[in-house]
Amino acid sequence: MKVTDHIKNAKGKTLFSFEVIPPVKGKSIQELYDNIDPLMEFDPPFIDVTTSREEYIYIEKGNLLERKMTRMRPGTIGICASISHKYNVDTVPHVLCGGFTKEETEYLLVDCHYLGIENVMALRGDAMKDEKYFVPAKGGHCYASELVRQIADLNQGHYLNQSIESHNVAEICIGVAGYPEKHLEAPSLQSDLKRLKEKIDAGAHYVVTQMFFDNEPFFKFVEAARALGITVPIIPGIKPIAVKRHLQLLPQVFRIDLPQNLIDAVDACKDNAAVRQVGIEWAIQQSKELKAAGVPVLHYYSMGKSDNIKAIAEGVF
Repeated sequence: MKVTDHIKNAKGKTLFSFEVIPPVKGKSIQELYDNIDPLMEFDPPFIDVTTSREEYIYIEKGNLLERKMTRMRPGTIGICASISHKYNVDTVPHVLCGGFTKEETEYLLVDCHYLGIENVMALRGDAMKDEKYFVPAKGGHCYASELVRQIADLNQGHYLNQSIESHNVAEICIGVAGYPEKHLEAPSLQSDLKRLKEKIDAGAHYVVTQMFFDNEPFFKFVEAARALGITVPIIPGIKPIAVKRHLQLLPQVFRIDLPQNLIDAVDACKDNAAVRQVGIEWAIQQSKELKAAGVPVLHYYSMGKSDNIKAIAEGVF
């Protein structure tokens, strides 16, 4: 079922969903199952599975180092199919511009269609670690709006090199990212909202936001998006603080602000176990306020661990 249909069928009830990361290649999928199992009691209608872009590794060749390109966490579509089969839940694979040609994207979308995967999250992706700015793959998309348009075209039976007349066309529901505190590359929040509107106009069906720790910017973001004519569901993304270094890491990587009350509470912690509890309690209060405001879904970034997400869900749902 499509994410938008789950929201429609909920009739105003706030749903619970979360995002998982594929295991590093060579690891067992059982570790992923072990982290999903405790969260299934909260009846998530869908589970997102991230896609990692390519990266460079260096292999010793005598006295030289040879640079090779690899993907450390492959298998997103296979993991989606496996999760869907094991738990009877819809899955949402993340589809990136970065590192993929348009043809590779089309093959991935065809696989989704074959497997009955009805949702995807269309993302540009980040720059590679050794690149200052995002550089698209040769023959790939530069912007998420272009990726959205390709998926929307495929839904109409328009493939890259031909149009196919069939009653069995894909009907993929397309999610895109939104940024309550603006994307780190955007010159302003207003210009970032215009980019979001372009993705919606290209065919996106719903929005999931970047993590945030203060609800007020989210409420203002939704209000501004509605004023711009964006009417699709907007789902807040929540991540609990788990370790002290998140105070430096999260603002640096995601260009987000942390409330001073949260910073002070984390600074006062003697160890990361105490930080984890602060993160859980903060996310519970944040989630309760968002739920009371009628958000369609509370979407949690689990980062491969479920114990704190379970504790939050117990306090909210």
